[in-house]
Amino acid sequence: MAPEPTTRGTALVDLTAKIISAYVMKNHASPSEMLTLIHAVHVTISSIEAGRDRGHEWAKLKRVQESITPNALISFVDGKPYKSLKRHLASLGFDPESYREQYALPDDYPMVAPHYAARRSQIARASGLGRRKNTNLTSRK
Repeated sequence: MAPEPTTRGTALVDLTAKIISAYVMKNHASPSEMLTLIHAVHVTISSIEAGRDRGHEWAKLKRVQESITPNALISFVDGKPYKSLKRHLASLGFDPESYREQYALPDDYPMVAPHYAARRSQIARASGLGRRKNTNLTSRK
């Protein structure tokens, strides 16, 4: 009869037991410290397993922040800087949503570099875009 496959919970308990065993073989731990030690190791392994490790989250946040520079956005596809990612992504078969999803980026990740967006906005305002036209509805005689 073949042994049953271990469940994720059982695997965590087994791994916790192996780590505690190795630790206790080289270090002294009183019985009162064992419960705290077992709990701490199990919680740590569980958080790593679930992907909630704070180091991972900080690394992800740092990676996202470093890809946004004032004059360019660094593409996660090829590592090159672009003022606007839309055309680059379209040439590779991505749209902004699928790019954000593929590289686990936040929903508000920009597609245009900050300085470039500000400059485009400035040009648009100067040319009168975004203003309502003054329509005079009085009839002409």
